[in-house]
Amino acid sequence: MRIAVVYRDRCHPKRCSTECILYCPRVRTGDETIVIGENGKAVVSEELCVGCGICIKKCPFEAIDIVGLPEELTQPTHRYGVNGFVLYGLPVPVNGRVTGILGANGIGKSTAVQILAGTLRPNLGSPGKEIAWKEILKKYTGTELFEYLQRVSQN
Repeated sequence: MRIAVVYRDRCHPKRCSTECILYCPRVRTGDETIVIGENGKAVVSEELCVGCGICIKKCPFEAIDIVGLPEELTQPTHRYGVNGFVLYGLPVPVNGRVTGILGANGIGKSTAVQILAGTLRPNLGSPGKEIAWKEILKKYTGTELFEYLQRVSQN
């Protein structure tokens, strides 16, 4: 399993020769592994991608990352668009205790805090869809986060 990330701010197909598409071995065999989407940016099919890394090396703007996962992650908490950032899981706040979130830029710290603060409703991996709190709570039933998210949903 792999996750394909296209940095939309760096992807400029009109200013390059779409090397990511031209050199992709799967595209060359007839698959639509990389296409230019409706937004004018590259879209990488995570299902078709074999993770060869050629598109990463050929992109003149360093706009593509392919991240190989040791195992398939299931149940995303939030996703920002096709080939966008995906957050898996949330930290569990404990009443009366401080919860710290540390890590490199771009790993989801702000997204997690926004969800826990109730300013961002998780889309459970379906970008562009507004998921009802009932469905979100159903996903977290039986977990430590259920009661916390239930309180957030009532505010």
